[in-house]
Amino acid sequence: MRRGGKSKLKQYALTVGIALVVGILLRTYVVQAYRIPSRSMQDTLLRGDFLLANKLIYRFSEPQVGDIIVFEYPLNPSKDFIKRIIASEGQTVEVINKLLYVDKELAEGWFPSKHTDYQIYPAAYSNRDNFGPFEVPSGQYFVMGDNRDNSQDSRDWGFLERKYVKGKAFLIYFSWAPDPEAPKWSNPYITSFFEILFYNLTHFPWRIRWGRVGSIIR
Repeated sequence: MRRGGKSKLKQYALTVGIALVVGILLRTYVVQAYRIPSRSMQDTLLRGDFLLANKLIYRFSEPQVGDIIVFEYPLNPSKDFIKRIIASEGQTVEVINKLLYVDKELAEGWFPSKHTDYQIYPAAYSNRDNFGPFEVPSGQYFVMGDNRDNSQDSRDWGFLERKYVKGKAFLIYFSWAPDPEAPKWSNPYITSFFEILFYNLTHFPWRIRWGRVGSIIR
């Protein structure tokens, strides 16, 4: 009995070990989960969306214009950003009074986008509404958020080098709507923990954006 028990314990340990190794390999080379914390990609991606990014695809092909990519923020590589590729190397990008032009062609309607602030800032004040023209350098990309007036992107910090690209977003597997009425962390934290847990459990069905779960990202 003891030998049988030890044998089963070894089998369980081996199974758990294999599962951990497979999980690490998948996360490192194939797919990774991310949460959207901001409004910069609305209405394509909403704050509270949980998505999967394909990390394998760009090992065999190059990112394409229109792809929504996850990448290391060039000014702080410890942070991950998510934006849409608007132009690739050799293409010219310009923004004139909020209107996007790629290779001197009006690109409005080429990609999902929206504006929420109808004030137009001159180029001397901000790159948000008037930018360029600039040609995208070799091996780099020009990226923007779909929520054009609320996105920190290539208009602010420049072109994105290929080496920072981590993967292509492809699936929303869960979506959790922010709730301004939800309790916040405060002292004593043990009390806050149970308050937050109880609130989320009782509001769980209403905070899930059921229509977004399983949506393909385009």
